[in-house]
Amino acid sequence: MRPPALDWSVDNCTIARAMAILGERWTLVVMREVFTGVRRFEDMRVRTGVPRQVLTNRLAMLVETGILRREPYQEPGARVRHEYRPTPMGLELYPMLVAVGEWGDRYLADPEGPPLRLVHRDCDAQVHAELHCAAGHHLTDNRDVVSQPGPGARRR
Repeated sequence: MRPPALDWSVDNCTIARAMAILGERWTLVVMREVFTGVRRFEDMRVRTGVPRQVLTNRLAMLVETGILRREPYQEPGARVRHEYRPTPMGLELYPMLVAVGEWGDRYLADPEGPPLRLVHRDCDAQVHAELHCAAGHHLTDNRDVVSQPGPGARRR
């Protein structure tokens, strides 16, 4: 049986467009750093081991696409430098990073367990990503989700 998805073009696929921005190895590592409070270039470089030019390029791309914003700061006696902070667009990536982290914790963690726990600030309970439909139903089985052509779909 031929999948119905083959009837529709993927030329304007928003997943492909998102991955053009987020799919490079270091991009989500940079976002992890920003979300954990590491926002200065040199701190990111030292902590992650990202090559200087790669980090420069990645931060520039994230600023250019509107995911991060540069905010100036100056240490006493030093030149002005910049911190990188998430924009509202960037903050919306957080659930995706939580989901990627959960997947990594489940399948790729060292025998002692994952190196990072994400917890709710108010109660210290572990945070996890979940799927809900717009009607409020909690989806526990990914097979309960089906794809349908959206308003921007184009026939092949």
